[in-house]
Amino acid sequence: MILEVAILDVKPCREQEFETAFSAAQKIIAGMGGYVSHQLSRCLEKPSRYILLVNWQTLEDHTIGFRGSEEYQEWRKLLHHFYEPFPEVSHYTSVFDNKTG
Repeated sequence: MILEVAILDVKPCREQEFETAFSAAQKIIAGMGGYVSHQLSRCLEKPSRYILLVNWQTLEDHTIGFRGSEEYQEWRKLLHHFYEPFPEVSHYTSVFDNKTG
């Protein structure tokens, strides 16, 4: 499994509007092939900063399947205008999982 980590800096005073748009956008990502789960959290120290964690079965499910899809274009329309600067996105693979010991 691959963990996508995106640091999302939302333009100040647009946080509520972003959260509303994300509510619709999350349905898009949840329907994609290889999608496992996601979580969006808001930073306490910087209220305009969010972190999006998405679990994918493979890296290609995100980088090719999702980003190369028509659904991604809708995701972009819903969310990308909120970001300043554009998000940094990284991918991680598990080294240790406390569920398996």
